[in-house]
Amino acid sequence: MRVDRRGFLATLAASGLLAAAPRVVASGPESRLVVLGTAGGPTPKPNRFPAAYALVVDEDVYLVDAGNGVAQQLARAGIGINRVRHVFISHHHSDHDADAGAVALLAWATNPTSPVTIWGPPPMRAQMAAYREYARFDIDTRTADEGRPDFDAMTRVVEFNQEGLLLDDGTIKVRCVRNLHPPIRESYALRFDTPGRSYVFSGDTTYSPAVVALAKGADVLVHEVMYLPALDALIASEPNASTLREHLLASHSTPEQVGRVATEAGVGTLVLSHFVPGGPMVADETWLAAVRPHFGGRIVVAHDLMTLP
Repeated sequence: MRVDRRGFLATLAASGLLAAAPRVVASGPESRLVVLGTAGGPTPKPNRFPAAYALVVDEDVYLVDAGNGVAQQLARAGIGINRVRHVFISHHHSDHDADAGAVALLAWATNPTSPVTIWGPPPMRAQMAAYREYARFDIDTRTADEGRPDFDAMTRVVEFNQEGLLLDDGTIKVRCVRNLHPPIRESYALRFDTPGRSYVFSGDTTYSPAVVALAKGADVLVHEVMYLPALDALIASEPNASTLREHLLASHSTPEQVGRVATEAGVGTLVLSHFVPGGPMVADETWLAAVRPHFGGRIVVAHDLMTLP
């Protein structure tokens, strides 16, 4: 039986399925979020790379954080590193910035067509200058021997220490607010507004009203999460267990806090990531069950190399 479009939509509406159908977005640049890493903390994990994300808008890539191994994860995701146009570092813990310089170097060495800009709070400029000096021999050798372009012309650094608009390139707008990650003051959450969708990355933070305000009405909120029962068992034998626990409670988010942020902000999808602890000891079902009572919307337990619209 042939059903015309009007009849099909009427059937959907009558069955209640129309409201659940994906909204149609006006034509424009297509965007997708590729999760490159989902682990929290500096210790290497067997099942997760450090938390990092690639927001792909048409052919351009906006990278959020650059912990150890992020270039390899881009390759595994099928994303050419020479497509990276901007790298945003949320704060200067090693699981977020260890490979910021490496991304710039490897993008330069992979036939880039445009410069890459590294954004970050202080001391971003000093860190990149130190990395430039460390890599001087490799850069000079490849420039002379392989005909590579001028590294300094292909690598830009923007240091910021204020909230507000960071970038408006005509396609995407990037805004930031300080989150709550003591003792680091220059720690930021980031919001990316594309023509079709909006994405917010909490960074490392405990419950933050500023993050709630930044995430208002966002399509996707990527938020860190910490599970205390597993964490307490993990650090019980550490000589600094009490100090470490105090730090974690002050600067990371419990499932209740994560759900509260997502609910108050009214986000469409909550993506759990930057898991603390980040090893395989906590199952997906446990993370989901811990957050579900506090947020009634869609929840995604992120995995490395997962792609989301």
